[in-house]
Amino acid sequence: MANPLWDMIAAAAPAETRPLLALPDGRRVSYGEALTLAGRLAGHLARLGVEPGDRVAVQVEKSWEALALYLACLRAGAVYLPLNTAYPMAELEYFLSDSEPKVVVCRPEDESGVRGLSRTLGIGAVETLGANGDGTLLKAAKDPETPSVVPRAPGDLAAILYTSGTTGRSKGAMLTHENLKSNALVLKDYWRFTANDVLLHALPIFHTHGLFVACNVALAAGAAMIFLPKFDPAEVMRLLPKSTTMMGVPTFYVRLLDQPGLTRETVAHMRLFTSGSAPLLAETHRAFAARTGHAILERYGMTETNMNTSNPYDGDRIAETVGLPLPGVELRVADAETGRVLGADELGVLEVKGPNVFKGYWRNPEKTAAEFRDGFFVTGDIAKMDGRGYVHIVGRAKDLVITGGYNVYPKEVESEIDAIEGVVESAVFGVPHPEFGEGVAAVVVRAKGSNLSETDVLTTLSGRLAKFKQPKRVFFVDELPRNAMGKVQKNALRETYGRTFARGAA
Repeated sequence: MANPLWDMIAAAAPAETRPLLALPDGRRVSYGEALTLAGRLAGHLARLGVEPGDRVAVQVEKSWEALALYLACLRAGAVYLPLNTAYPMAELEYFLSDSEPKVVVCRPEDESGVRGLSRTLGIGAVETLGANGDGTLLKAAKDPETPSVVPRAPGDLAAILYTSGTTGRSKGAMLTHENLKSNALVLKDYWRFTANDVLLHALPIFHTHGLFVACNVALAAGAAMIFLPKFDPAEVMRLLPKSTTMMGVPTFYVRLLDQPGLTRETVAHMRLFTSGSAPLLAETHRAFAARTGHAILERYGMTETNMNTSNPYDGDRIAETVGLPLPGVELRVADAETGRVLGADELGVLEVKGPNVFKGYWRNPEKTAAEFRDGFFVTGDIAKMDGRGYVHIVGRAKDLVITGGYNVYPKEVESEIDAIEGVVESAVFGVPHPEFGEGVAAVVVRAKGSNLSETDVLTTLSGRLAKFKQPKRVFFVDELPRNAMGKVQKNALRETYGRTFARGAA
């Protein structure tokens, strides 16, 4: 039996001496060096008692050794479980108790707390790995003898990723070898990746975007990556001349537009810029194209499904759409209640089926069953497909505001607010209202030097939106709260402004 994901990576790897990673300090890590370390780490995991299907939980900073650890888990037949480095010990306890890993790998500075948790939860082994390769893990993985690659079937688990948990407890999405392999190969071909590419990688690798899109696609093509610990616009500008492509979140592109050195000349050699993980504003899309001559390619995916759609490599990349269904992926827009499939330009819930769709939620068969309908995964995203087949994401079903019995989709209101002069971006959400059940509220980021007021916004919207859709209050902030992938955290806004319409509230 083969090991689908490991075999894909090993087969695509060019000569051992070819560079896989270029690090900020100027060091280069070859394919041979990375795969050799992965083999040694796989051997160490086996000595720690890791068997096929066992979970290995990893909460460490981004490093090339951390990427090798992911590869080691694939080779060892383990289930890789990356965890956001921002999770405090209290949240970590939930993830570890729910997933029951055989091994936890943490940062050296967290060792004491994680060992205490592990004793409480009965986890057998704790190793540490620092951003510079320090810690216990690499010291223990010295044995040059590496075990054979552990066979895995396409439907066996390769990873568990916990959802962001904006409502309720995070759930572990179970991703198989076939899920990850099929998506990597489709994206490699669709985005024209080859061994000649150099991907500028400034994303975290505890997330689908940075690990399963960026790294897996580069590895599937035998390409190289410039591996930055985080996004720094000046550093990215310095390294763009050495790159051919970049994957980012919308915030990356907004911050690059603030760099005076961003011109057509500085990016003339670049082949592709892609954006995902959060909606890309049409204004950002247009401004970037005007400055650089490049139309950012926006795509759409989820933790549970990897990538579902993409604007075309050749063809129209349309602002505020996430493009067309990827090859092998079937999409439909359906009525949320009845499941009736809707026609072009009708709003409904987006549902997806294909080899990219996850196996289900970890140890939660009831939730898994509830999220599938006729073999399609119900994404919870409200969307429409236009006459050309392009998908437009309007918002999350859970973000829907029901005010006085009327449905308000925040994205529609945000688009109108964002079009007002002096607005950088906005977030619209519902909060409890004593008369209407929910009231529409908006939080706006003003452009530098703008004196835009709440009255200005409300007056402008009065001629553009039905009265029930108009915000009853508008607040101004310097920046919107976002998670590590740039997604606006509306749960935080609802918590902050939740008493806006409470009787007696200011």
